[in-house]
Amino acid sequence: METDLYFEPINLEGYEFAEKPLHKRMGDVVRSYHSKGKFPDLEDVDIALIGVQEDRNAISNRGSADAADQIRKHFYKLFQGEDVRLADLGNIRAGNNINDTYYALTEAMAELLKHDIFPVVLGGSQDLSYSMYKAYEKIGQIINIVAVDPLFDLGEKDEELSSQSYLSKIILHQPNYLFNYTNLGYQTYYVDQEAIELMNNLFFDCYRLGQVRSDLSEAEPLLRNADMLTFDFSAIRASDAPANKNACPNGFYGEEACQILRYAGMSDKLTALGLFEMNPQEDRNGQTASLASQMLWYFIEGFYNRLNDIPYKFKNEFLKYTVTIQDHQEQIVFYKSKKSDRWWMEVPVKASIRTKYERHHFIPCSYKDYQTALQDEIPDRWWQAYQKLM
Repeated sequence: METDLYFEPINLEGYEFAEKPLHKRMGDVVRSYHSKGKFPDLEDVDIALIGVQEDRNAISNRGSADAADQIRKHFYKLFQGEDVRLADLGNIRAGNNINDTYYALTEAMAELLKHDIFPVVLGGSQDLSYSMYKAYEKIGQIINIVAVDPLFDLGEKDEELSSQSYLSKIILHQPNYLFNYTNLGYQTYYVDQEAIELMNNLFFDCYRLGQVRSDLSEAEPLLRNADMLTFDFSAIRASDAPANKNACPNGFYGEEACQILRYAGMSDKLTALGLFEMNPQEDRNGQTASLASQMLWYFIEGFYNRLNDIPYKFKNEFLKYTVTIQDHQEQIVFYKSKKSDRWWMEVPVKASIRTKYERHHFIPCSYKDYQTALQDEIPDRWWQAYQKLM
């Protein structure tokens, strides 16, 4: 792979590693790009860290370009929980033009995806999500995006690409490779009603902060359905993550953010993660950088506990339940994994587009959705997907 063209080495000075070889920390096992001309060997690598030093299109949060190195300093100190095959590719520097940075990230990430290496993008502003999305365009894959964010980031009409308008650019991009968008944790007082109506009209899934926090386990099926996850640190309450100039008094607690990342890691479908808007200039004693490193640790733990639960590939490994809904012509078919007890719903799809949407007509759900169907009600998750596919 020629991904090394876009990266510069990281400076490991000041990073603490384990003193005893029997107790290895992440810094001892990560294959890091720390010397010019010695790009890490990506043979057998599962996950690749990508730092991006770009925040020119950040809205009121300049300084997030420096986040990756600060996260590394804390992450490298953590003891590994699983035997990891992890590479740190270094940093993509801000280009002479911001589009140069976008291009470099898209190209590097597309190359990693082609080789089944999971890219984790660290640092920078959330407009980089658009570059991540375009990597999927390069490999021709239709995707679902989940964003943990207090806003929808739609921006104003005809607004230039920024950290708070990237979503509209993705929606309007042609050819379009977005099947579904899910927002976790939006805060209603920051979102106008027209934006909420637009999300409903597009059959996107949006969940208020209180709704998600009331039962965090119900977020697991949503994360299991994602191909790409983008996490804005302003979604975490300022008391737990102060390193963001747009930090909110309300938001997820630090441990909830870690749980969300663990759920994401366990998803067999997820193939890319971006952690954005962490601004070291606003941090207190490295608190947010430390939390970010722990979130990354939990993601990796989840990743190495994947169970290969894929119903459209291995139906014989699932229990099948069929529910008839009164006055509805379609039966709802549920699948329960024999490995993990996790649930999916199969949504009918036209034969002409079945191959195109093979990965998207099995919808992750929970036991509550099955109970809803038994009460003669159509689960919201099923109905949203049905309207897109039919």
